[in-house]
Amino acid sequence: MRTAYILIITMMLGFFALASSVMAEENKYPMCADKTSWIEKNWCETVEFQKQGWKDGKTQLEKDKQTVTNFLNKVVSYVTQN
Repeated sequence: MRTAYILIITMMLGFFALASSVMAEENKYPMCADKTSWIEKNWCETVEFQKQGWKDGKTQLEKDKQTVTNFLNKVVSYVTQN
């Protein structure tokens, strides 16, 4: 029985290792596809990742600013009512 468990666990681990190594690498940054050297490609991917991060950060900052402004406006209106 123990041998069967070991065999099943070994097969599962082998399957996961095989599946993860065979998965296709998706091209997240198509603008970097024309780069030929590893350094150029990684540099381009890093720059594009940072551009997306800054864009997302600016969007989140605007959202947070609006949330804080709305909260402060509610506080001021509540205080002035009473």
